[in-house]
Amino acid sequence: MMFREVVAQSVPVSDDVGMSDVLWSKLIGTVPAVLWVAFAATVYFTLRGTIVQRMVPRLTAVRALGVEVELAGELLDRAQDESTTTVTATARRTALGRLEHAADVLRGGKLLWVDDRPESNAPLVELFRTAGMHVDVTLSTEEATPLFRRRPYDIIVSDIDRDGDRQAGIKMLRLLEQYKIDVPVLIYTGRFDPERGVDRRIFAATTVPVELVHYVIDLMERVRLGSL
Repeated sequence: MMFREVVAQSVPVSDDVGMSDVLWSKLIGTVPAVLWVAFAATVYFTLRGTIVQRMVPRLTAVRALGVEVELAGELLDRAQDESTTTVTATARRTALGRLEHAADVLRGGKLLWVDDRPESNAPLVELFRTAGMHVDVTLSTEEATPLFRRRPYDIIVSDIDRDGDRQAGIKMLRLLEQYKIDVPVLIYTGRFDPERGVDRRIFAATTVPVELVHYVIDLMERVRLGSL
C-alpha cells in the first residue's frame, strides 16, 4: 500500500521534469532567431546614418531637378507668350531636355543682355539665372559699354532696334570691334529678316525663345571646351 503511494507521488514529479525539459528545448530553439533579430537591429542602427546620408542627397537632387525642369517649362512658356512666333511641343521638349542636361555647362556663365524693353525678356533672363548663369541687363549701348569693357562676359544678347534707331544693335557690334572685345553676340529681337544679311559679328539671330536657349547652350559648351 505504501509502495503504491510512493509510485503515485513520483509520477507528477516525473511529468514536471519532462515539461521542464521540453520548455528548455523550446527556449534553446528560439535563441538563434533572437540572435538574428538582435544582429539585424544592430546592423540597421549602426548603418542607418550612412544610408540616410547617401540616400537623402539623391532624393533631394531628384526633387530639385523636377522643380527646376518644371520652373524652366513655365518660364519658357511665358517667354513664348511674349513672342509673336509659334513653337511646336516637340521643340519645347527638346529645349527643356537640353536645359536639364546642360546644367553644369550653364552654371557660372556670364551673360550681358542689351535691350530697351527688358520686360519682354524677363522670363528668359530668369530662366538663365535659374540655370546658374550671371545675367546683367542694360537698356542701351551706352549702359552696356562700361560693363563689357571691364567684365569678361561669355555671351552678349542684344536686340537691333532701340529708341527709334533701327541700327542700334549693329552699331554696338562696331563698338565691340573698336575695343577689341571678342565676345560672341546673339541677336534676339521681335523682328529679324535674315534675307537682309547677317553681320559678321553675329553668331546667330532668332525671334524664337527656344532657339535662343539652344544658341546659349551651344556657346557655353564652346566656352567650356575652350574653343571660343
